[in-house]
Amino acid sequence: MSALGDVVYSIDIGVPVQAAWDELTKLGKIQVPMMNTVLECDLEPGAPMRYYNPSRKRILVVGTIMEIEPPHRMVHTYRFTDLDESDTVVTWQLDEIPTGVRVTVTHSRFTDQSGTHGRVKGGWNWILQTLKAVLETGKPPLKVRVLYGLMGAMSFMQPKKTLTANVLRDEGRPPGA
Repeated sequence: MSALGDVVYSIDIGVPVQAAWDELTKLGKIQVPMMNTVLECDLEPGAPMRYYNPSRKRILVVGTIMEIEPPHRMVHTYRFTDLDESDTVVTWQLDEIPTGVRVTVTHSRFTDQSGTHGRVKGGWNWILQTLKAVLETGKPPLKVRVLYGLMGAMSFMQPKKTLTANVLRDEGRPPGA
């Protein structure tokens, strides 16, 4: 098993650091930039985190908060629930710049995660571009809205292992936990 290279993307956004932090850590509401998911977690080290689809019938990504330094840094593990791969690590770094904030996401610790690595190589750029659009204009680009509509309509085709009850069962947690 050989390690795959880190995936690193950065974008400058014309808003204060706190505004970007608030969007990236928004809980219980749809995070449009994060592929239209809903984040549930306690924002503290050791807390489990889950990204649900908007209906909350499926959990698409799971992880655990490793470090958190509001409003500048968050590190967490990351695993797609539809892939049988081990956890990787995502680091969010938000730095103040004269024109706003520079958001850098580093996805690392790839070993056997060729499926994850392939998905996130383009995915993080998409997420950061959408984050910029949402924060600077208040809405995502049309192509993003169309894609999310299609994703919602086709969610029934996702593997059963992504169903919320199945993910929670596999984690050893009762539904609703």
